Amino acid sequence: MQRITCSERDDWQATAESMGFAFHTDGGERYWDERAYYAFTLDEIEQQIEGPTAELNAMCRELVGRAVKDERYLRLLKIPKAYWTYIAASWERHEPSLYGRFDFCFDGKGHAKLLEYNADTPTSLFEAAVFQWTWLEQAIERQIIPKRADQYNSLHEKLIEAWRRIGAGNKLHLAAGMDSAEDRGTVAYLADVAQQGGLSPQLIDITQIGYTEAGHFVDLDDQPIELLFKLYPWEWMFREQFGSKLKGASTRWIEPPWKAILSNKGILPLLWAMFPHHPNLLPAYFDDDAAASELGTSYVRKPLYSREGANVTLVSGGDAIDAQPGPYGEEGFIRQMLMPLPNFSGNYPVIGSWLVDEIPCGLSIREDENPITGNTSRFIPHAIL
Repeated sequence: MQRITCSERDDWQATAESMGFAFHTDGGERYWDERAYYAFTLDEIEQQIEGPTAELNAMCRELVGRAVKDERYLRLLKIPKAYWTYIAASWERHEPSLYGRFDFCFDGKGHAKLLEYNADTPTSLFEAAVFQWTWLEQAIERQIIPKRADQYNSLHEKLIEAWRRIGAGNKLHLAAGMDSAEDRGTVAYLADVAQQGGLSPQLIDITQIGYTEAGHFVDLDDQPIELLFKLYPWEWMFREQFGSKLKGASTRWIEPPWKAILSNKGILPLLWAMFPHHPNLLPAYFDDDAAASELGTSYVRKPLYSREGANVTLVSGGDAIDAQPGPYGEEGFIRQMLMPLPNFSGNYPVIGSWLVDEIPCGLSIREDENPITGNTSRFIPHAIL
């Protein structure tokens, strides 16, 4: 694994805008940054990222299977009791998952270590699936990178196939907070691949969804929403006024309700307890667990629920060496072994390993000068050399 500086395409911004990548720059700062790329060997991709991703996914599914039958897990995850049977029924019906992303600490020298699982509402999808592939093709054509370069990326094709299977026979709506350019761009891209998969998708703002006494969530035309992709976390939905209507509604959800278990950082200590010393896991414990003392005075403290690194604290030798503010933490925290991200000339990358329809199929990299990856961290393309 190397970080290789390179020339950027003169027209990359115009290319991004022509492709609908409206959030390539945020507040005057680059989000997309192709002044460097990360290079991997094929063995690193296949053995150190793709293989562990498949194994961790199987481990997570085993955890869900245990959790829906044992309320101790659900209590530890602080999932509201009112939704336990709803989540269990979703799992028992084998409701499908469209996608997810494992975030790894990896430097090419040792095992990839799981930092967290973005199981419910991962973004950075369009840039991972489409725009970095466009970069690869054009960078080869313009001799910016070697002609032999390839990329670990079948996300686009897998998404089309997945929608064809998951959405067959259903009218699809896709909802998000449309005031966010990133969220709007993500659901627009997912609508595009769904259309290529044979569906007729319709976008709707999450605030415009209604409910009828007949037990249906409906769109602005009062038409029942049969299948809804929601870029809106389950833990938020459970707290909404309409949360009590979820259990009786006819709508099928992507991601499904059982993903509420996995979109919780409490799975990190649960996985460690189930699979102690697994090479791709870091020791982790609930904050109030006496066993957390095994981590000593150096660890990462994370809320059960948070996004974009909010409310994460790095503790070394008992002192907080870095912390991100945010609104999360009410439900509790976990502690995870402090595993510093690799440092490539002052840049700290996090490897995002994607699954579509349970199949590992792509890679994205976010990097920052700060060792906590946040909302402003840059997206850097990758190549296999």
